[in-house]
Amino acid sequence: MTTRIETDSLGDVLVPAKAYWGAHTARALDNFTISGIPVSRHRHLVRALAMIKNAAAQANCELGILSPREATAIREACQEIQDGHHHEQFCVDVIQGGAGTSTNMNANEVIANLALEKLGYRRGEYQHLHPIDHVNRCQSTNDVYPTAIKLALIFATAELDHELGKLAESARNKGAEFADVVKMGRTQLQDAVPMTLGQEFDAFAATLEEDRSRLMESTALMLECSLGATAIGTGITAEPGYQEHVLRALSEVSGVPVFPAADLIEATSDVGFFMHMSGMLKRTAIKLSKISSDLRLLSSGPQNGFGEIILPSRQAGSSIMPGKVNPVIPEAMNQIAFAVAGSDTTVTMAADNGQLQLNAFEPVIAHVLLQSISWLEQGSRILRRYCMEGIEANTERLSLQTAASVGLATALIPAIGYAAAATVAKEALRDGSTILDIVTRRNLLDRDTAQSLLESAVLPVRSAGMPGV
Repeated sequence: MTTRIETDSLGDVLVPAKAYWGAHTARALDNFTISGIPVSRHRHLVRALAMIKNAAAQANCELGILSPREATAIREACQEIQDGHHHEQFCVDVIQGGAGTSTNMNANEVIANLALEKLGYRRGEYQHLHPIDHVNRCQSTNDVYPTAIKLALIFATAELDHELGKLAESARNKGAEFADVVKMGRTQLQDAVPMTLGQEFDAFAATLEEDRSRLMESTALMLECSLGATAIGTGITAEPGYQEHVLRALSEVSGVPVFPAADLIEATSDVGFFMHMSGMLKRTAIKLSKISSDLRLLSSGPQNGFGEIILPSRQAGSSIMPGKVNPVIPEAMNQIAFAVAGSDTTVTMAADNGQLQLNAFEPVIAHVLLQSISWLEQGSRILRRYCMEGIEANTERLSLQTAASVGLATALIPAIGYAAAATVAKEALRDGSTILDIVTRRNLLDRDTAQSLLESAVLPVRSAGMPGV
């Protein structure tokens, strides 16, 4: 392999000649062989880093710190990365010491070498354009990296929101499809009162739509920006006026209306916004898991379980039991939720241990948050495509279950009282008679009145009566 020699403050480093990254990245690759997951896996983070460097070059040019020629080369390099090119060059491990310095330097080196080629120089000829002196001018990892994480979370959450919206719409469609399918609602896994299967799916949609709103509210916290704070919030090495110029440029480059933090020292050390986002992601994950668990339970059987709905068959369910089909899609969603809940604990521990003026553990925060969003997005997609859209109602079974359910006795309480209704329910359980038959046999109500009361339990939620009660 052909190499070139680069030099940093620790000495000479051999770097592959074809690499756009340099000495600092090379050392990070040796030091952090941990997860095997490169930063490039989080494309939104890579794009966000490029946007920040793009905005910084524009600001530094406006302030006369960079020449137009230097700034143009840097900005063109950044634009290529924003457009999805060269992401494989962002190769440092997502888990790293140094509070994200390896990731920031990886970006500085890739952008510097791309810019050098645009200026007619070779990679590594930093005397013409330097990763730190030019690309990283007026910046520190400590303001660049958290800003990049925030932008990445905004972009990634928008994609998750889109998928959650489509899943909610699919549940709404099922709600309409099942609007006239009567079933028994349950509390504590025991028969309660009648409802429709459509109402159950409408409730799934409603909870998803509510969480979409909470997630998007969380992204508003990410608009507060610490660019210009540099190392600890004092703005050391940043030129006067830099913050105003760079925030305006970043808003233009990213399309995100960022604004300056009220206290830059607080903004550099505090990660409360990441904790809040993590909590909202866990909330969404648990909601999705609850829906998935309900789907598994409602489809259980098919002969000796609830058997109220039929999930699409996706794959054979056993290597030994012929014909068995498992609810594999909801099961996958459950496991995603377990992982997201665990990630929330990781974020909590990282936030707790970020001492004094900087949280050194933002790399793991960034990784688990972006991974959680990505997994939830993919999980929502497969839950919709391979499960929700193909669910069928087992109408014959539901009709039989509802007609025989003692839960119908609740509808008689206004006419015969709780005690009498409880007696009717117990008798129905004991001998298998229908509620209607027992009420009329005991002369508690005439058949037409009882029939009307029983139908009223469902009439508010369906347009027709209940045959067979």
